[in-house]
Amino acid sequence: MTETIQLGEIAIAMTRKDIKHVHLSVYPPNGHVTLVAPKGTRTEIARAYAVSRLGWIRDQQAKLRGQAREMPRQFVERESHYLWGRRYLLSVVEKDEKPSVRLGHRRITLTVRPGSSRARREALMQEWQRSLLYEVVPALIRKWGPSLGVDVDGYFVQRMKTKWGGCNHRARTIRINTELVKKPKDLLEYVIVHEMVHLIEPAHSKRFIALLSKHYPAWREARDELNELPLTTEV
Repeated sequence: MTETIQLGEIAIAMTRKDIKHVHLSVYPPNGHVTLVAPKGTRTEIARAYAVSRLGWIRDQQAKLRGQAREMPRQFVERESHYLWGRRYLLSVVEKDEKPSVRLGHRRITLTVRPGSSRARREALMQEWQRSLLYEVVPALIRKWGPSLGVDVDGYFVQRMKTKWGGCNHRARTIRINTELVKKPKDLLEYVIVHEMVHLIEPAHSKRFIALLSKHYPAWREARDELNELPLTTEV
């Protein structure tokens, strides 16, 4: 069950779990704040902890607000689009045939039927981007499974507003934000490793940090780079 702790203009989503320590997080892109507390923690105790960290919360939210944001795409000729961290120009071809997306040298060609709407073009691009993730994600899961000693029973690729990834510890599944197709592949790999480690240790505990540091020593650099890259502006 989720409670809301309101500190002025800041709303904190609080949950209680079977953990030993309190975990406070501020998530991109909009600075959503969560607090996970051990079972039995009284609301006033959790609130006092959040108040003690109020300066840190505001600092993190300010960093996210100052982060570069992509302008909404119109899916028109010579518009810039990003794939795996590289910039491509969009070429729009109107033909009375089955719509398609093709990747070329520094160019993405979107073939659509004459008079297609912006929403239809966006849907075609998003479907293509998801297909690229479906090609890459399974191989990365297989790559890291043996060294982590983790079996992933399933994965989901979906649009997520506040997180780059997620996992369901009980179902042993992970979720990947579709926006990661626009970022360098090593950052996608970092998110996958991060979520797979959560299948071993659900909380952001000392054990989690130790495991992540052991298997992916550059995780802090990857996290910081990911959070500094442009975010998509929701229309």
